[in-house]
Amino acid sequence: MLEQLAQDIKAVFAEADRLIAAAKTVDELRQAEGRLTGKQGTLGKLLAAIGKLPADQRSPAGSQINQAKKDIAERFAAARAALAQAADRHAAAVAQAFDPTLPGQVVPRGSVHPVTAVQWEVEDILSRLGFIVAAGPEMETDYYNFEALNIPALHPARDMQDTFWLTNGRLLRTHTSPCQVRAMERLGPPLRVIAPGRCFRYETEDASHANTFFQLEGLMIDREISIANLIAVMKLILNEIFHRDVKIRLRPGFFPFVEPGFELDMSCEICGGTGCPTCKRTGWVEILPCGMVHPNVLRFGRIDPREYTGFAFGLGLTRLAMMKYGVHDIRALNSGDLRAIVRPEQRGGPAIIAKD
Repeated sequence: MLEQLAQDIKAVFAEADRLIAAAKTVDELRQAEGRLTGKQGTLGKLLAAIGKLPADQRSPAGSQINQAKKDIAERFAAARAALAQAADRHAAAVAQAFDPTLPGQVVPRGSVHPVTAVQWEVEDILSRLGFIVAAGPEMETDYYNFEALNIPALHPARDMQDTFWLTNGRLLRTHTSPCQVRAMERLGPPLRVIAPGRCFRYETEDASHANTFFQLEGLMIDREISIANLIAVMKLILNEIFHRDVKIRLRPGFFPFVEPGFELDMSCEICGGTGCPTCKRTGWVEILPCGMVHPNVLRFGRIDPREYTGFAFGLGLTRLAMMKYGVHDIRALNSGDLRAIVRPEQRGGPAIIAKD
């Protein structure tokens, strides 16, 4: 019987070594020690079973078990001391490395506006295609907003863009298209440029029209650029934004600065194409007027239209944000309504669905 007890005690020592090696904290060591030496632990059960041994074996068995408990307690005490020393060394190293002159951790507050989020996403997509980001003034001249875009004085197209005229003779730009002429003058061909920004129209507001909105002008000029290039880039943008194939249609459209011109519409994401106030019950939303750059515009930009061609587009960032984030009324994006200006993935709630 004593031989079997010796084997059991040997196994307890092996288990103690394994538990000590696995423990990462002082609390884990205390729990492990209790599993071995406590009343309900392995050694405690061996001690309780001594009464079943012959009378002449009880005293030596008790001595062996008590000695084993003492040795195991010493091993765990040494392990706890080693962990405590390691913790002290780590704390000292952290204290030594701490620099109180460094700025504290910045706690993020608020969220990115849906229009800004869409703008950054489109910029990222097109920058991977070699487009650079340009900018222009919001207070524009008549020349860049109209004349250089093939819209001379008294041209009927000026009536299509109700304009905020300023007392200094300038105007609030009605589109970001003036940036393309400035880019052509400054950079020359070949050219790939995008110009996001705020635009202004003096018009009646409704669910899909606002007097202040955001647009992203795009321009690509090179040799042998065709409508096929235009359509490919437009589809790529929408597919990347919505992470799937988007149903679109391309129809003729008149814009003096492109020839031919097109309206690229996408299926309304608010109603799924069935018809709602946002899409004026048509199931389609005008999202991307575009076309091949008019030769006159190339000439204004000091580019020879006999050698170069190009396409231009004016992506409506505000409407694109409406479609992506389920905002049914464009006016909500210029409001303080948190249901609209906090994106769905950040507010943890559903999109704002269109209501009849």
